[in-house]
Amino acid sequence: MTVTSNILASSRVIVPATKGRARVSFIGARAFLLEVPGDFDLPAQRRIWALSQTVRRWVDIAEVIPGMTNLLSILKETPEDPEIVVGRLLEAWNNAESLDLTGKSIDIPVHYGGDYAIDLPAICDFSGLSDREVVRIHHEATYRVFALGSAPGFGYLHGLDPRIYMPRKTVPSLRMEKGCVTIGGMQTGVAMLTGPNGWNSLGYAELQMFDPTSPTPALMAPGDTVRFVPARIEL
Repeated sequence: MTVTSNILASSRVIVPATKGRARVSFIGARAFLLEVPGDFDLPAQRRIWALSQTVRRWVDIAEVIPGMTNLLSILKETPEDPEIVVGRLLEAWNNAESLDLTGKSIDIPVHYGGDYAIDLPAICDFSGLSDREVVRIHHEATYRVFALGSAPGFGYLHGLDPRIYMPRKTVPSLRMEKGCVTIGGMQTGVAMLTGPNGWNSLGYAELQMFDPTSPTPALMAPGDTVRFVPARIEL
């Protein structure tokens, strides 16, 4: 695994996503969720990253959590006039340019197929591709971490080839093992917890993705580049 420090790249070389109307919802008394328009693509997420940097500098902000096409801002204290906060967030979004995060590179060894690839046949049926083609397409891609969420250390990865998009299950698997490499819609990822899961598993990764005893518990961070490397293929 190659690791480099996160660097904010110059926005002058980045093409901003199309600007549009955003909305803000109240999450309790001190938290505000700004949801923005845009597709699930890198230009749109670069604006989220830029917005995150702007809001994080506000003196009354306790925490900022960038998500997929949204940003959660938590204030230190309950504001007297929440609408003022809403206005500030909308103005910050309208003025947000585009910012890239150049993070570390992560190689994740994967055992494709085998006992953990419980949904590989369904992925093949849906895509019309063979199991070897699905595996090849999955591991040949390069992915970017857009955000963390859902479970501790879980990274939302962009870059999945449209040929192997796979809808999430209408009825989740009751017990999917931690470490399963999965596809959900146009995203791929690694299951962080053992339990119910609606994504589709095509392999397994033993790499520890989250260590609560570490100063940086999550292996992934927004902006990181991820490659899935076949350690074994059992089809």
